[in-house]
Amino acid sequence: MHCETADSAPGKPAVSTLDGDGGPQICRVCGDKATGYHFNVMTCEGCKGFFRRAIKRNTRPRCPFRKGACEITQKTRRQCQACRLRKCLESGMKKEMIMSDAAVEQRRALIRRKKRERMGTQPLEAKSLTEEQQTMIRELMDAQTKTFDTTFSHFKDFRLPEVLSSGPGIPESLQTPSGEDAAKWSQIREDLCSLKVSLRLRGKDGSVWNYRPQADSSGKEIFSLLPHMADMSTYMFKGIINFAKVISHFRDLPIEDQISLLKGATFELCQLRFNTVFNAETGTWECGRLSYCLEDTAGGFQQLLLEPVLKFHYMLKKLQLHKEEYVLMQAISLFSPDRPGVVQRSVVDQLQERFAIALKAYIECNRPQPAHRFLFLKIMAMLTELRSINAQHTQRLLRIQDIHPFATPLMRELFSITDG
Repeated sequence: MHCETADSAPGKPAVSTLDGDGGPQICRVCGDKATGYHFNVMTCEGCKGFFRRAIKRNTRPRCPFRKGACEITQKTRRQCQACRLRKCLESGMKKEMIMSDAAVEQRRALIRRKKRERMGTQPLEAKSLTEEQQTMIRELMDAQTKTFDTTFSHFKDFRLPEVLSSGPGIPESLQTPSGEDAAKWSQIREDLCSLKVSLRLRGKDGSVWNYRPQADSSGKEIFSLLPHMADMSTYMFKGIINFAKVISHFRDLPIEDQISLLKGATFELCQLRFNTVFNAETGTWECGRLSYCLEDTAGGFQQLLLEPVLKFHYMLKKLQLHKEEYVLMQAISLFSPDRPGVVQRSVVDQLQERFAIALKAYIECNRPQPAHRFLFLKIMAMLTELRSINAQHTQRLLRIQDIHPFATPLMRELFSITDG
């Protein structure tokens, strides 16, 4: 089939270039193979272009040979323009069907637009994940379901802020620091800015209990939420350890490498899981009956976004990831070959690459829209940023622990904190 081209006005409808016996149609001007109707006559591309150019030049060529009687064939058509033009007109080609340059460009633009629309509405060739990739994702999803309860129904027997509980108060030595302790105290107060969290607890009877820390000049309340945060962190860390143990590739590694990978990645996986329950509209982590919200101690939301952890959660949430993409991020983070203490680095490196390729394939398969073209690169950039936050967090935690021990045994083990 050959449709009307953009440089000819609509004439006869598109027709087959085959004759009734199934053979190809020939050009009515020179006898070459025809490509369709052009300017009202079945012609080849060469005669179509010649006729358009000859009419647009608006000059009358003269025959140098037989006074207007040249035979026009595929071989001789270039020898006499006058006789070729005469043959075009005699065959029925019409001058009035030649469009102006502006009209040609307008029609070509229309053809391009319609082509884009067709491409947009027609389903693209479906890409599919390999059998191995599907199995990997299924195993990760199963591990996530078994080890992460988004309702936090099993998080019980946690400690509440000390100022509102019967627990021991802050040691007197920490309330009025002086000398060298003053500089250390100043650093700790800065570290704890990221822990200025308001807490809301809904009781089973529907009652609501709110806690909002207000650090006074003596610093009495500045440590009040640390035991509770330690309990929450420990609860999350246990789930992440169990998550790793469900993954067959992780179980196949030597126990020393398992420990090294978990020590390096637990905080990062914890943040990825917390992001799934983060409400970007309210700036709140909704953990079942518990809700956590960072307090705006700097007096402005823009200042609050300078806090790397909070900025990370907003940016990651903006990507609107699928559950599968979250668990693949967790796997890529977990299987990081450059964690301190990892022995089988090449094995871990190959596993990380396979999970990264699976993530890329999943995105290409499930998000073919142009808007998601760079999603894989954005996710990998977020993992790099999370790695940086992890290092900052560890240093911050060690400084706080040094002046006011609050970490649970599991936290001390994961962050290599000694009791001495």
